[in-house]
Amino acid sequence: MQDIDSLPKVMGDDGEFHAQDEAIDLSHTTLEGWVALGIFWMLGATVFYQFFTRYVLNDSAAWTEEIGRYLLIGTVFIGASIGVTKNNHIQVDFFYRFMPAGLARMMATAVDACRILFFGSTVVLTVMMMNKLGSNSRMTLIDMPMNVVYAVCLVGFAAMTWRSVQVALIHLRRGYSVLERPETTMDER
Repeated sequence: MQDIDSLPKVMGDDGEFHAQDEAIDLSHTTLEGWVALGIFWMLGATVFYQFFTRYVLNDSAAWTEEIGRYLLIGTVFIGASIGVTKNNHIQVDFFYRFMPAGLARMMATAVDACRILFFGSTVVLTVMMMNKLGSNSRMTLIDMPMNVVYAVCLVGFAAMTWRSVQVALIHLRRGYSVLERPETTMDER
């Protein structure tokens, strides 16, 4: 059992709890992070307006349901590139512990290449779908083309493709990926 004097001090000599927050550093926040935050706040305002009109005014604004759905889609697709940038989407690194180093490096490079190809192909497929829909497909309640929603998805996929290329270059430069060394992060360049 530890001596009580060796534990970190939580209370000041005056008997009061003193806490000091760390400085907030937003300099590493990507452009997509700010855009996703803006869309998220618009979603919050829309949901609040829906709540207010439904439960306070007892006259629900019908458009809020549809716009809220599209804003949620925008938040997800733009925000997903943040996960790509940080390289913290779900991944299985269990087998990399038992592979020889050369095979693990080759497999990690293949994962980076497959990720770039996947996101790149989603950009192409989204453009093809948008061309096929044209301006004929409209939103249900708002008189706008559905391609507005798909354009946001396209921007998200393009950002994920670009960030995947950046992550692959970082892995190439430092000689290993997070799959090979899960204790590391993307910040350790």
